[in-house]
Amino acid sequence: SWERPVRGTSELRPRLAHRTLTEAELLGVTGRGALSAPGRALLEHRDPAQPLAPLLPEPLDHVLLQADLTAVAPGPLRRPLADTLGVLADVESKGGATVYRFTPGSVRRALDAGRSASDLHAFLAEHSRTPVPQPLAYLIDDVARRHGHLRVGAASAYVRCDDDAVLNEILADKRAAGLRLRRLAPTVLAAQADPAGLLEGLRAMGFAPAAESAEGDVLITRADAHRTPPRSAPEPVPDGPPTPDATLLAAAVRAIRAGDLASTTPRKPSGAATATTGGELPRTTPAETLATMQAAVLTGESLWIGYVNAEGSASQRVIAPVRVEGGFVTAYDHTADEVRTYPLHRITGVAELADDQI
Repeated sequence: SWERPVRGTSELRPRLAHRTLTEAELLGVTGRGALSAPGRALLEHRDPAQPLAPLLPEPLDHVLLQADLTAVAPGPLRRPLADTLGVLADVESKGGATVYRFTPGSVRRALDAGRSASDLHAFLAEHSRTPVPQPLAYLIDDVARRHGHLRVGAASAYVRCDDDAVLNEILADKRAAGLRLRRLAPTVLAAQADPAGLLEGLRAMGFAPAAESAEGDVLITRADAHRTPPRSAPEPVPDGPPTPDATLLAAAVRAIRAGDLASTTPRKPSGAATATTGGELPRTTPAETLATMQAAVLTGESLWIGYVNAEGSASQRVIAPVRVEGGFVTAYDHTADEVRTYPLHRITGVAELADDQI
């Protein structure tokens, strides 16, 4: 596909060849239309560094310091020298020689990197072919004298007390190790713990601290104030269904037996009920349902009912009514094996069981 591309005109191959040769010349593989020594080394699978070494300038280990707070590198610098000088000064211009400029910001950057004023003086004296100019020495000393007078750090909470003896007692207590306290002033301690944790820790040590606002006012908390506790992580959901215990198995057996009982128990014929086929429960009117329930309460008979729950799911149950009042029937449910209360308007039909059943 390289020699005979499917698409393109007859000018494509010359254009590709021209661009490839141009790129090779930019990389130094060729020069003036001929293969270079490093390029020949690449073709022969040799290290091209040796042919290139005489063509490249030797890295320098020195610079030329000038009185205008600049340093001139007459050639490429060795890596350690270039790295350190890049922190101590800013590059002002590049070319055959690189010009670095020293500024208060660049000197401060070197001090922030851990260098001291004496280290900077020694570094410049070692790597400069010219004496260190007096303005540059003054600049380094002036920035170093003011560097670090202000300190900035992080603290989650603080403790202040007019009695420094109390703060000394807190610092000497081993129980305060978890609070990570540090003295900032004779009457101020800084802590890495949050304010609530600091209060609890000091109270556990036997002190009675009070919380204060950012303006220094004491915070008043209500005794009956309730805050929502932090949410706990939800329990992991198992991949499969839970293993049934003895209670669940017993309930399942009772439900199966009650269902079999409800479907196989003979029913008394009811002339008032609407006839159905397939052994389904006949529908009854609300008046017939109420009358049958009240009669079953008096006689203690069990009934076969159809029931629709709040979700619209229909089921058949065998119950023994105990009380009927207020539009509800309280009965012992053989299906659930417990006493339950059912709204009469959700009962779709009712039928008496045969005398020899239940």
